[in-house]
Amino acid sequence: MNFRTYSLVTGAYWSLTITDGALRMIVLLYFHELGYGPLELSFLFLAYELMGVVTNLFGGWAGAKSGLDQTLKAGLAIQIVALLAISFVDPNWSKALSVIFVMTCQALSGIAKDLTKVSSKSVVKFVVPDDVNDQQQSRLFKWVAILTGSKNALKGVGFFIGGALLSWLSFRIALIVMASFVAVPLFLIIVLLKEQIGKSRKIGSKRVLSSTYPSVNRLSVARFFLFGSRDIWFVVALPVFLDENLGWSYQGIGGFLAAWVIGYGIIQSGAPSMMKLSKGSNAAGSLAKGWAAALFVLTGVITILVGNNVARSTTVIAGLLVFGFLFALNSSLHSFLILAYTADNDDVAVNVGLYYAANAAGRFVGTLLSGLAYLWGGLTLALLFSTGFLMVNWALSLSLPSTVTSQLKTH
Repeated sequence: MNFRTYSLVTGAYWSLTITDGALRMIVLLYFHELGYGPLELSFLFLAYELMGVVTNLFGGWAGAKSGLDQTLKAGLAIQIVALLAISFVDPNWSKALSVIFVMTCQALSGIAKDLTKVSSKSVVKFVVPDDVNDQQQSRLFKWVAILTGSKNALKGVGFFIGGALLSWLSFRIALIVMASFVAVPLFLIIVLLKEQIGKSRKIGSKRVLSSTYPSVNRLSVARFFLFGSRDIWFVVALPVFLDENLGWSYQGIGGFLAAWVIGYGIIQSGAPSMMKLSKGSNAAGSLAKGWAAALFVLTGVITILVGNNVARSTTVIAGLLVFGFLFALNSSLHSFLILAYTADNDDVAVNVGLYYAANAAGRFVGTLLSGLAYLWGGLTLALLFSTGFLMVNWALSLSLPSTVTSQLKTH
């Protein structure tokens, strides 16, 4: 395994992830303080999620055509531009102008995040020796889980940093500090990463809206509903609920959400051992069905309890913790399966791009529904929508190949 390349790429991805989480928390809290309502706050993030859909689709294709190292550099550079641009927001602007400007800057940040994500996660397939035997699949699952889990843990750190920076510094200075933080790994990647990674030999025939692998298409749709379910209540509904109903401070909200995402990332990193896949990673498709069912049932229970005012505060906090545990295992299995289901390395970047485009589309819809649901029916309605999404995710999971090996042989 090429640890040097893995370390460089992972370090760059980490830096962008921290600033991505911090930017989300800074924008959410800053504009909530300026008097923006739940629906207006959700609109601030819509362009970010929408551009994620487009970027993942065509970013995977671009990575396969020009090399994943090039799309990684482009993602880091665009994030620096986005952070500096959004620092020019003036609180004296009208709400309409501010929303349009912030949406545009967030669109750039969405492009940056997903170019970097597709590049980084696709690279794992190239730095781990290629083999379909069970031991090798277990190793691939391990390194994918580490990258995915550490990314989400650091996004949680970013939430905390964002809340802290907004308390300690001005909105503008906080964003300039974050732009400087991303500039360092970009410089290191330019200087130290000289090899070309992931350039396809047959990119001219690639499709971007669907995969030639049926299992990848089904997994991508399941991913849409999985991540939509989380963001429906996590992006806008939950932070506003903690502020308006529980009276938490901005630092308290940022710290709690940070701790949740950090714990979620730790669970993802340890998913292979927790699910005892060291000798059975080829059965991950079968396991995905059971864990999808568990997450669906849990969220349904939380919805019923909250809807009937049964210890709402305790139910939300405790329920969110268990939800994070089960969601992390589901997400980690998906992230392994998208690589394991892809037999040909020339297909990796495009398949990963399609998969994360579905991920971004789910987040886009989830973000919009988060603001609308809270406006129409509070946290209860947001949870009800989330439960519905998870029911569809479970149903789709039932159609996934039970083993990785059988899928590779039939492709």
